[in-house]
Amino acid sequence: MALETGIEAEDEFVVEDRLLTDVGGTIAFSVLSTPGMIAMMERTSAMLVYPLLEHDQATVGFEVCVKHVAGALEGTACTVHSKLVDVLDGRKLRFEVSVVSEDGRTIGVGTHERRVITVPK
Repeated sequence: MALETGIEAEDEFVVEDRLLTDVGGTIAFSVLSTPGMIAMMERTSAMLVYPLLEHDQATVGFEVCVKHVAGALEGTACTVHSKLVDVLDGRKLRFEVSVVSEDGRTIGVGTHERRVITVPK
């Protein structure tokens, strides 16, 4: 495994479908949910390192520390960014993550940690 800090990935997504919430019907429109935002951050981080893992390895998330600082309405195009900033013992991976809307507003920012595991056969 050749995981080195500094590698980065971006992915674009549209705020729709399972990424949405209307906060249990308390608002009259749908927005990007916090769990949906986190899912995009985790997915991008996992896919960033996946090609660098051994054939019998994968990663699992174990910590998310993010702030959801602005809303994104249904239909908004967003970009999620992940950067590998720390590798500890070759197994513990820390990423800086963010989501920015198409108009340049920061929607979410923080860190995410994943652990390299051996996939059972």
